[in-house]
Amino acid sequence: MADAPAARSGRAPEPAGPAGQDRRTVLAGALLGAGIAASVVDLAVFHLILHWHHFYDLSTTGVALFSDGLFHAFGWFVTVGSLFLLADVRRRGPVSRGRWAGALLAGLGAFQLFDGVVLHKVLRIHQVRYDVDLLLYDATWIGTAVLALAAGLGVLHRARPARAAR
Repeated sequence: MADAPAARSGRAPEPAGPAGQDRRTVLAGALLGAGIAASVVDLAVFHLILHWHHFYDLSTTGVALFSDGLFHAFGWFVTVGSLFLLADVRRRGPVSRGRWAGALLAGLGAFQLFDGVVLHKVLRIHQVRYDVDLLLYDATWIGTAVLALAAGLGVLHRARPARAAR
């Protein structure tokens, strides 16, 4: 029987079985990694503890703090959503911890890479830090993001499900 809600909405039906379970597991891990990067690594450490930057530093302090609040809400929305998705994956069947952990690391690295390249360098809405030579800070930020992304993709690849014999 076709996925009736999906057919009515015009979207492709969710693949059933192991492929759908794997896709949801990877999505749950990637979203949790992005949420951790946004809410813990960037916001808690760099915005709140170190006071190095705000999400939007091109206006007043009030606007900067407001943008941090929106960023904080977004980060926690993604984090909690990923946990609901993980609970749904667990309800449907076993969770591949290797796939989930690899996706978490890849999501963390991808978010940090997006932040370091797009938000810092392309849009320039904030920098890692101000009144210092940025080269070392940018290289460290982007370098660790690339390492986390590569490690996560490596774990995902190693933990991929075996293909059925043709």
